[in-house]
Amino acid sequence: MTDPDTIIRQLKDEGYVHVFVWRDGPGATYPDHTHAGETAHVVLEGEITITSEGKIVTYRPGDRFDVPAGQVHRARIGSQGCLYVVGE
Repeated sequence: MTDPDTIIRQLKDEGYVHVFVWRDGPGATYPDHTHAGETAHVVLEGEITITSEGKIVTYRPGDRFDVPAGQVHRARIGSQGCLYVVGE
């Protein structure tokens, strides 16, 4: 597993104010939505698939993805669930 404390420090150093670890259960989904500000996500365990702007990408441990403010996207969690760090 990637070290969450290191990732949290890194995201705070990048200016993210609200940084936390989040876990989703197997098969969870988030329908199309947006965020008011940019968000950063770093996968610690499991996988998450993001669909945005016609692209579908699956992220696994160690992968990072950022979502620009206002970008419509949706997410599907893998069969083992997903643990990740979020920066807002």
